[in-house]
Amino acid sequence: MRGAKSAAGLPDAGQALTRLAEEAAGCERCALYRHATQAVFGEGPDDAAIMLVGEQPGDQEDKAGRPFVGPAGRILERAVTEAGLDKAGVYLTNAVKHFKHEMRGKRRMHQRPNQGEVEACRWWLDHELAVVRPSVVVGLGVTAARVLLGRPVVLARDGGRPLRLAEGRQGLMTLHPAAILRVPDEEARRQAYLRLVGDLRRAAALAGLEATEAGR
Repeated sequence: MRGAKSAAGLPDAGQALTRLAEEAAGCERCALYRHATQAVFGEGPDDAAIMLVGEQPGDQEDKAGRPFVGPAGRILERAVTEAGLDKAGVYLTNAVKHFKHEMRGKRRMHQRPNQGEVEACRWWLDHELAVVRPSVVVGLGVTAARVLLGRPVVLARDGGRPLRLAEGRQGLMTLHPAAILRVPDEEARRQAYLRLVGDLRRAAALAGLEATEAGR
């Protein structure tokens, strides 16, 4: 099975991430690779203070090979900026690296990955965390939050407050920007967006970043 090498022994974090991305491109740890265009690995500085973890790449991310470049990514980019962070200084990734979807006519519609697929892909996320060593990890949505916390998550209860993750890391769970896009009511959508911005500000504070120096 491809995609199972270790990054141990590489001389620096940047090279370790490059090697991991190369290995992930050939990953067959679960069946999702069969129908996706390509693996979409994480992106960002190898010493980022904050890592944002989503569920999986979407249709546009699958085609581009980069995380958070579609409509949800644009929402996230705006929220990151309004929270006083610099997107270029934040590491972006997903719990699952291949796009899971079903065809509806000619459209590829998102499907939530199952537990087996999430667990199979956890290997990559664990290595990203080990290499980047972020001060704060933000889970975007319930799938990412469950992966990071190792238990079911209710965002109404767990969202927006500091949580302790594995190996003593600080974590914070919040809405996935794609969920904001699905809110039909304009005012409710605005409130959900403001919640995301506020949670990102709390993450910056947990990481010890001032708005003017966020994103190192």
